[in-house]
Amino acid sequence: MGAVIQREVSASQDRGALAKMVMTLLDHWKLSTEDQAALLGIAASNRAALTRYRKGEPVGTSRDQYERVGHLLGIHKNLRLLFPGNRELAYRWMTTRNKAFDNLTPVEIIKEWGFAGLLTVRGYLDHARGV
Repeated sequence: MGAVIQREVSASQDRGALAKMVMTLLDHWKLSTEDQAALLGIAASNRAALTRYRKGEPVGTSRDQYERVGHLLGIHKNLRLLFPGNRELAYRWMTTRNKAFDNLTPVEIIKEWGFAGLLTVRGYLDHARGV
């Protein structure tokens, strides 16, 4: 019984660490609160959730949100690998208009298309890296 509880506590701590990481990432991308909520798949009015995640409360109470966090961190990894010598460009890329997305920003694609938009942006970067 104790091992099961320990695994649950450990998983909760891991999701808390993920929450802090993704919130730091969204800050590096200089996204508005509304955009941060949209990328995480929560209501724009749910600022309390964003505050809780910044404090390390576990993210991913739903599978959708947990997967979104994984894709956002994957996007970040791709950008760091594509632009290893230019951290500023890697952080600015999500809010820069892109011809591949009909001159929309990757953030706009995700906001407009939801989870499918997130997969589109991630797939675009995976392809750019040759993955």
